[in-house]
Amino acid sequence: MILYAQTPWRRTRQVIGDLLVTGWVVLWVGVGREVHDVVGRLAAPGRTLEDAGSSLSESMASAGDAVARVPVVGDEVRAPFTAAGGAADSIALAGIEVQQGVGRLALLLGLLVAAVPILLVGAAWLRSRVRFVSRARAARRILDSAADLDLFALRALATQPVRELARVSDDPADAWRRRDPDVLRALAELELHALGLRAPAGSAPS
Repeated sequence: MILYAQTPWRRTRQVIGDLLVTGWVVLWVGVGREVHDVVGRLAAPGRTLEDAGSSLSESMASAGDAVARVPVVGDEVRAPFTAAGGAADSIALAGIEVQQGVGRLALLLGLLVAAVPILLVGAAWLRSRVRFVSRARAARRILDSAADLDLFALRALATQPVRELARVSDDPADAWRRRDPDVLRALAELELHALGLRAPAGSAPS
C-alpha cells in the first residue's frame, strides 16, 4: 500500500500535513483537558459540603455516645444527636452528588471542546489520505510496465490544464494519435505527477 506520494514535493506536503494534523489534535486535547480542569473546580463547594457534613456527623456521633452514658436519661438525650448526625450525613451525601454531577459535566464539556475541531479537521485529512491511497493503488495496478503509459497519457489530455499540455507539445492530441513516444511519456508523467507517482523506468510506448 502506498501511504505517501513518490514525488518529493507532494510527499513533503503530505508529511507536513500529517504533522500539522497531529499538532492540531494535541492542541485541542490540551484545550479539552484545560476545560475539564476549569469546570472541575466547580466541585469545590461539593467537597466543602461533604467535609462539613462528615465532620458534623462524626461530632454528633461522638456527642451521642458521650451522653448515652448518662444514667437513666442517656438514651433519651442521645436521640437528638442521632437525628442531627443523620442530617449531617444527608449534607455529606449532597456534597458527593454535587461533585459527581460536576465531574460528569466537566468530562462532557472537555470531550466536546476537543472532539468537534479534531473530528472536523481529521475527517477532511482522512478523506484526502484515503482518496490518495485509493487512486495510487489503482494506478499502481495498471502501471506495471512502460506500455501502460498510454492510458495515463490519455487521462492527461482529458484532465490536465491546457497550459500544462502546451508545455508538452504544441498539439498534444495529434501527437497522442500519432503515438509520439516522447509526447506519450511526457503526458503520462504529467498525469502520474498529479497522482503523486513516478513513471516506471523504460522506454516510452511505441
